[in-house]
Amino acid sequence: MNERQQKILDRIFQNPVRVDVQWNDIENLLRALGAEITEGRGSRVRIVLNGVRAVFHRPYPQKETDKGALQSMRRFLQEAGVR
Repeated sequence: MNERQQKILDRIFQNPVRVDVQWNDIENLLRALGAEITEGRGSRVRIVLNGVRAVFHRPYPQKETDKGALQSMRRFLQEAGVR
């Protein structure tokens, strides 16, 4: 994981929940952590990290992830043993 990806991880876990984290940055972070990312139907994205599975929706048309999705990503990462 490089310095930029570490900053994205820090942003995901910041309080209050941020609204300026772009989805592409989150996907790059997940790949760096070894996650398997596959496309689902529509905007769905299936993610498997350390045996933990989740389905997220890519934000559209904006690039930034909303607060609810970022909180879900935080829980997913914690369940996968990240942080």
